Amino acid sequence: MRFIGMAVGAAVLALSPAGAHRIRPLGHVYPGGGYTGDVFVHRGFAYLSSWHGRNCPSQGVRVYDLSRPSRPRHVSTFADGSDLAVRGTWTEKTIVQHAATTSFTGELAAVSFQNCPGTNAFRGFGVYDVTNPGSPRQLSLVRTDPGGSHEIWLQTVRRRAYVYTAIPLAEFPGHPPSPGFRIFDVTDPRHPAEIGSWIAPAAMRRNTPGVFVHSVRVNTAATRAYLSYWNLGTVMLDISSPTRPRLLGRTTDPQGSAHSTAITPNGRVLIETHETNGGRPSFWDISKPRRPRLLSVFKPPARLIANARRRGAAGFTLGVHDAKIIGKRAYFSWYALGVIVADISNPRHPKFVAQFLPRPTPDPENEFCAKQSCTYTWGVYPTRKYVAAADMVGGLWVFRPPG
Repeated sequence: MRFIGMAVGAAVLALSPAGAHRIRPLGHVYPGGGYTGDVFVHRGFAYLSSWHGRNCPSQGVRVYDLSRPSRPRHVSTFADGSDLAVRGTWTEKTIVQHAATTSFTGELAAVSFQNCPGTNAFRGFGVYDVTNPGSPRQLSLVRTDPGGSHEIWLQTVRRRAYVYTAIPLAEFPGHPPSPGFRIFDVTDPRHPAEIGSWIAPAAMRRNTPGVFVHSVRVNTAATRAYLSYWNLGTVMLDISSPTRPRLLGRTTDPQGSAHSTAITPNGRVLIETHETNGGRPSFWDISKPRRPRLLSVFKPPARLIANARRRGAAGFTLGVHDAKIIGKRAYFSWYALGVIVADISNPRHPKFVAQFLPRPTPDPENEFCAKQSCTYTWGVYPTRKYVAAADMVGGLWVFRPPG
């Protein structure tokens, strides 16, 4: 597979009226061969995951050195079809953290695995040693039935490490219900052990269609878990004792389709995204998790929506996907709108700052673009020096934070 890196100009805000608040790209690489999943940046390296498409080429996780952000350099690929144990899978999410446990010291990566459509391939998650990003090493694979790990979180705390995983099919109709949220102790990453789980009580699920855990995020102290429980909203759990998760409260946004979350550094405000037709991020005061309060719903400028519609975007492609927070800025991966940057210094009144719109790219399988080029931004990861964005059809983009 060829990897093409290219510099695409300095990252500045274009100040002409037609392009005001539009961010120019700094660097780009197109991995080819299929669709891109999420992106995670750790210690100067971008971990680019992959999505299945119809052909499901098992691309695994591509690692790029961003020491020169204008020229991302491919240094390795892991968790891909070259490993027979995970052939026939797709790897949507990768989380990387430094770990200093009783059994391991270095950089750990947790990778979600789902089986390609129509196959009985491996499903679950993998733990990898990426201390040398150019030579990742598999430490363990954990199978999670029935549907594998959709979205995942890895958190290290003191001398321990945990993987938290969302398994949507565990609670889908047609399957015997089992916990869609599970906790694994990976303090010894070669021998992970399931130690806790949680499923919404029947009374909470009653009369609410579309109830399953889509994704999970955990605070740095590993005391709170935020489960994006689709039409149940965001469910907040006390996981101070990981063997006995305890319900604290949940949000109740009428938009439904709670997809993922981001938490402000002080832990008091939660951003909830909604993967639905025209979904918008909602801001919640969770200082009292038993009674979360809706603070605001952020709407991008109408002209950005109108421009996307003129490019052929419709339905949930006009909705928000993921959110990341750094300082007083929120970065939203917004499918057809690219990346939207907002000032959240006052979460009751978030303000639009800028847009990064990746160049349209031909769709390799015509899953999203109907035989034309398009932008379909899946994930974003901001740092102080640069921001990485993953476009499903266009690959990895890098730009400077605005301002």
